[in-house]
Amino acid sequence: MPIALYALTVGAFGIGVTEFVIMGLLLQVSGDLGVSIPVAGLLMTGYALGVFVGAPVLTIATRSLPRKTTLLVLMAIFTLGNLAAALAPSFAWLMTARIVTALAHGTFFGVGSLVATSLVAPERKASAIAIMFTGLTLATLLGVPFGSWLGLAYGWRSTFWAVTAIGIVAFLVLATLVPSDRERIEPAPIAEELKVLARPQVQLGLVMTVLGFGGIFAIFTFIQPILIELAGFSEAAVSPVLLVFGAGLVVGNLLGGRWADRSLAPALIGTLVLMTLAMFASGFAFHSQAGAVVAAFMLGAAAFATVPPLQMWVLQQAGGAGQGLASSLNIAAFNLGNALGAWLGGLVITQGFGLGAIPPVAALVPLVALGLAAFAVKLERRTVRAACA
Repeated sequence: MPIALYALTVGAFGIGVTEFVIMGLLLQVSGDLGVSIPVAGLLMTGYALGVFVGAPVLTIATRSLPRKTTLLVLMAIFTLGNLAAALAPSFAWLMTARIVTALAHGTFFGVGSLVATSLVAPERKASAIAIMFTGLTLATLLGVPFGSWLGLAYGWRSTFWAVTAIGIVAFLVLATLVPSDRERIEPAPIAEELKVLARPQVQLGLVMTVLGFGGIFAIFTFIQPILIELAGFSEAAVSPVLLVFGAGLVVGNLLGGRWADRSLAPALIGTLVLMTLAMFASGFAFHSQAGAVVAAFMLGAAAFATVPPLQMWVLQQAGGAGQGLASSLNIAAFNLGNALGAWLGGLVITQGFGLGAIPPVAALVPLVALGLAAFAVKLERRTVRAACA
């Protein structure tokens, strides 16, 4: 694989640490800033909504810029947002900093997906996307446990100072290794790009992403209190369990990419089946420490195995002028799912059902995504048969 792909991986790593590290700091942030755990969990929701808004807006705003320049501008926004988070004197300030940081997220992965697929042969596009998203999974494998430990040892602000430094490194790596555009990209008219949103298969792909990750993030957002209060781990033991979870993300992401390269439709349905089953099973597993460790790995693997198939499905169905917008919108959909999940998990808690009820309730959400995936595949096959007739 081209070395430029790994530069994208570094950028994805920095963004991934920022997005997910808050899961391991909820107790520290809630205590320091005087808010409840469900309210602190809204920092995930705020970030996700920032991605949802920023993805289409910044994708359209930067459409005439060279892709490398766009990636560097986005990484600069990301770095400044984390700096503001480290300096946050209040919960409102921290929430605002999280939203500013999130604005760059969707467009970075959307443009990055296009750059990644342009660097490889057609039969390796899903694997190229998987390699870029490996940065996201490594962020959870290494960055989130380290960030959680750092926050526990030196205060949650130290984690955001560290992420600011990662942003500076990522900016320099992208500037050095990602090749400049070989030719100027003439953007299509905005109306032409927006037409992609009217395609039923693109709409189905975006909704599948929202629902698939809406369920899984109901669990992920509250993973720290689940591990402490249900499984009985100490605060210090949470980071090693998150390390296991991150290992699952890496394995699932790479396997999902290979599966999608071989056969996209079966990969799409199969990974959603695995995700739903893993979530149902985790409802039982989280009540013991050994079960929680196994559940952490399986949830991570099942969740991120869906990323390459979902992203490739949307890119394939979009095609042409609207590919960049569709790619960014799918990342926005991923984060809208994050927001939905954080809200759903918080709702389960505030309604008095407790942390143990989150996994079985959350598993119903990707079950709906699975039904939509089966319908989308059937619709696609019908369209192909009609075209061949």
